Amino acid sequence: MSKTNVERLLKQSNISFEALTYPVDLDDLSAEAVARKINYPLSTIFKTLVLKIAENKYAFVVVSGEEELSLKAAAKVLHSKKVALVPMKDLEGLTGYIRGGVSAIGAKKNFPVLVSDRVLTETFIIVSAGKRGHQVRLNPQDFLSFTQGILFTNG
Repeated sequence: MSKTNVERLLKQSNISFEALTYPVDLDDLSAEAVARKINYPLSTIFKTLVLKIAENKYAFVVVSGEEELSLKAAAKVLHSKKVALVPMKDLEGLTGYIRGGVSAIGAKKNFPVLVSDRVLTETFIIVSAGKRGHQVRLNPQDFLSFTQGILFTNG
């Protein structure tokens, strides 16, 4: 099976990971569905969202599947009065990824990466491998280091 860009980049950086795959249901791309299909706790599934901070300024936000993103908390960390989720139609142009396959690793452009401090409570995390139906399981510290992630308290 061909590797995703995320898997290639992690391998090139000698970061240990496990590739996981699951059948995609376009009607349910939720973290809950991913957890169920790969049989891992929802707390270990981390979803990647893209925020617009200001004109032509964006950030990735990585939060546990158990969390709802607090736009207020993200705005505070990003020193912005207001942030908004990027519309789905704009995701691919900005990141090179489509909904259900967005990753902070290997995107078209490097944006700051905010990571929920919940990541510190897990021995491993599972994030998108950059393609629907593909995830990678890796050490949270490796993810933070690779993405130069900025920890924040979501809430």
